[in-house]
Formats: sequence, C-alpha cells, structure tokens
Amino acid sequence: MTHELTASRLASASSNATASGGWWRDAVIYQVYVRSFADSDGDGIGDLRGVRERLPHLARLGVDAVWLTPFYVSPQADGGYDVADYRAVDPLFGDLSDADDLIRAAHALGLRVIVDVVPNHTSEQHAWFRAALAGEPGARDRYHFHPGRGPCGELPANDWESVFGGPAWSRTPDGAWYLHLFAPEQPDLNWENPEVAEEFSAVLRFWLDLGVDGFRVDVAHGMVKAPGLPDIGRGAQATLIGIEPLPFFDQDGVHAIHRSWRRLLDSYEVPRIGVAEAWAPTSERLALYVRPDELHQAFNFRFLNCPWDTTALRTVIDESLAATASVGAPTTWVLSNHDVVRHRTRYGSLARARAAALLMLALPGSAYVYQGEELGLPEVTDLPDDARRDPAFARSAGQDGLRDGCRVPIPWSGEEPPYDFGPAGSWLPQPAGWGGLSVAAQTGDPHSTLELYRAALELRRAMPGLGAPEAGLPGPGLPEAAGAAAGAEASESGMQWLPAPEGVLLFTRPGFACTLNTRPVPLEMPSPGRPVLSSAPVETDGRTVRLPPDSCTWWSL
Repeated sequence: MTHELTASRLASASSNATASGGWWRDAVIYQVYVRSFADSDGDGIGDLRGVRERLPHLARLGVDAVWLTPFYVSPQADGGYDVADYRAVDPLFGDLSDADDLIRAAHALGLRVIVDVVPNHTSEQHAWFRAALAGEPGARDRYHFHPGRGPCGELPANDWESVFGGPAWSRTPDGAWYLHLFAPEQPDLNWENPEVAEEFSAVLRFWLDLGVDGFRVDVAHGMVKAPGLPDIGRGAQATLIGIEPLPFFDQDGVHAIHRSWRRLLDSYEVPRIGVAEAWAPTSERLALYVRPDELHQAFNFRFLNCPWDTTALRTVIDESLAATASVGAPTTWVLSNHDVVRHRTRYGSLARARAAALLMLALPGSAYVYQGEELGLPEVTDLPDDARRDPAFARSAGQDGLRDGCRVPIPWSGEEPPYDFGPAGSWLPQPAGWGGLSVAAQTGDPHSTLELYRAALELRRAMPGLGAPEAGLPGPGLPEAAGAAAGAEASESGMQWLPAPEGVLLFTRPGFACTLNTRPVPLEMPSPGRPVLSSAPVETDGRTVRLPPDSCTWWSL
C-alpha cells in the first residue's frame, strides 16, 4: 500500500488549530529561497512576481504559510543577508508593489506570509555603516568598532573567527577594527546602542503594516556579545556553534530584545509571530527563546542534524518536546533549509528522505518544508567553482562553503534546464537529469514524492490526532491505560512510544500510529492498525506487517 490509496478517501479536511487560536502551533511552513524559486523577467534570478505566480503550487501542496528569504536592497554579498535598506525591495526581486501584491495574493489563497529580518548585522553599503566609515560623529557607536591589539594596533581586537572562515575583524583605513561574525561586508550591529533597537522596531512595524504575518529572525542568538569581548582561546570556532557556549552567541541579553518584539507583535489586532533562527548548546537553552513572552517558534536544528538512528532520533524528539513543553511552546521540526546539505543527500537515499518527511510531519508541533524537498531534490554536489556564489567558499575555514548546492533553482516542467524556472537560464546551473523531478512530471504520479507530500499534508489536516502538541494528549485510539499496559512511555506532549523491534520507532497519538524502519532490510512486526500512508509499499494481513527498508508508515487506529 502506498500513498495513492489515502488522499482520495478523505471526505474533508479540517485545521488542527488549537483552542488558543495559535495557528503557528501546528502550521506547516514552506521556505521560499526567493532567488531560486521562480524567475518572471528572464534575468535568471527568482523574484517576487515569480513567487506570486507560483503560489497555487503551495496552496495545492497544503502548507499553511510561506517564509520568504530576504528580498531587501542588498549588494548580495551573502545572498541578501547583507541588507542595505530594510524598507525597500532590491530591483533584482521587484519593487514594493510586488511585495504588496504577493502578500495579498497569498492571503487570498489562505496562505500566511513570513519574511526574514536580519538584525545581527547590516550590509557595508547601509547608510549607517557608510556614515561610520566617513567619521560621522556617533555613527561608529551603532557597530562594534574597537582599537586593535599589538604595539601599533595591528592585531584584531580579540581572537574571534568569522562563521565563514578567517578572522571576525576587518581593519579600516584609519586603523580601527570592526566586528563581522559573517562576511566582512556584514558588519555586526551594536545592540547596546538604543538607536539600533528603535530602528528595528520601526522596520518591523513597516512590514507588519504592509500585512506580513510574522518574521523569521536571522541569527536570533547573535545580537548581544559578552561584556569585554573575551577571547575564546581556540580555533575552528564555527564547529562549536550550537555545541558549546560562545561569547558571541546565545548571550542572555538577547532575550530582552525578543521580549520587546513580542510586545510589538502582540500589539496588532491579529497577533503576528516571530520565529527564531537560534543555535544553542542545549534544548533547554533553545527553549528560552520561546517562553510565553518571547518568540513563538525556534528552529530545531538538533533534529535536522540527527543521524539516521532510532536511539538518536528518539532522544532528540523526547528532549525537544520536553524542553518546549516546559515553557508552553510548540516544537518545530525541520529537515532542510538554504544553509545545509539537502536531507536526501545527507541521509544517503530518496527512500530515507521520504521516510524522514513522514516522521517529521507526524510529530507534535510545527514543521518546515524547504523548497524542492517535496520534489525529492538531491544536493547538487558538482557545481563548477566559477559558478559558486557562497561567500564561505573562497574563505579558508568556517563553514564548508558548499551552500550553493541546496540553492540551485527548482524544476517546474520540461526536460531541459531551466525547467520553466524562467524564460532564460538560471543563476546557478541546474543538473541535466532533473526533468523527471519537476512539479509537472510528478503531479498525478501516485508514487512520486510530490504526491506523497500532498497526501501527508491532507491527512495531517484531516486526522485530529496530528499537528499541534495538544493533539498528542490521550484521546480516542489507543487508551492511556492500554498504552501503559503495553509498555508505552508518554512524553509531556502526550505522544506515546511503544515497544518495537530493533531499528524501528513506533509511537501513537490519538487515533494514529507511526512506524519508522531505519534498517536497510524489511522487518516484520504486529500490525499497529490500518495503514493509511506509507513512504514505500507496505504488506500487511491485518495482524502482522512487513515494513519496507528505510520507510515510514502512518496507521489509523
């Protein structure tokens, strides 16, 4: 049985919105990397009009919201995350009217819109930084300018390294040093200066008044640095992010900023949301970003980085659910984004990628889908060096500089590049064999990854036991007492783990069960119920089931 047997049997779909009215608690949010989604004007770069024209695909897919990566005025030193004007659209992507049209069109389709905000740093071309370099009084106080060390100030102010490799400091012609945790073209803002906080409050209001439904906060853990900017005392610092405490990330002071933004978001008649891109060394530290008076969601990078192993997966799931439950927040789940190798390639096969997607969508909370993962796209690993645009690629350390491989424009139709991405070519070359992975090629194919995602999202809405954490509380299906008698263990969300063969995860939610076989061979076990969706054909006689290798199956109880 595969997914073609399920969607047609659904009589209706209903939202799993919680009683509190928090749509984000179980939302499936689709990430659009704007320059690689759809090109409307033939310059080879995706744009806002292209996104708007392709919104029906997202509505049919069944997602709840769209997150747009930066489209602001930018020199594009880091794909738009170096912002020169936070209130204007870069001509590469259109203009402000295109943004307005996109928001209105999305709302008409029932899709909410989340946009990126980049508060840790600006572009070197931002008016503030240009004023700082020109020596305008007080302008350097908006950034981290410091004298150098050494007899003549010839050494950086400390030993911090850029995430992209090399030192995190660059020297100006007058001998001062400025901090940039990313590229030199991205100077870090000084959030101890009240002008910075005032400016970003005004920026948020500008976009909220235009109608956006929330913000994804880039580097939400980075705006505050440890007092005195202490040395770290070791190299390869980028490898420590999210693993060990660092003086430039996850400082307690960032939470005052997020609390002020939560008050601003809540001041709107229809509350808007904030989503933290935050790296923290523990699940408990990450949960601080989603306390009731802070942001609504935080990306769960521990799940993204988890290996294909049942013990590791269960540990991450349990710890993630427990940490967010402790502050009353939903957990978020994500497998891919614009900064990491696509999970099909990370996991080593399309079979595992499909299974991981069903696992993610079965868990309590909210899920993020990165453009192209619904097509089963692999990472493009053979881009020529002269085609790469990632600023980390040319630097000696830090990130691996291979982010371009997950940013290749996605295929819509046709057998040859650019696969209807736009009227001309594409800013990154597309592989020759992607025709069969296009939206057009997969639509209507019951075995395709696209139809698997469509069926899963439809079921997620239709089955009351799926979605928000509250849906995991004991209810119809496997009774709580029966679960306990069977050796089940319940998480704080109410999700129950049941005993399963080695290499298999089995959990239940009201009226629902999920099995994940991580082994490369089929496994037999008692059937948990009636199969309604599977990432691979599953055989069952109603009493026992033969789980395919590297597969995930959803069951109705």
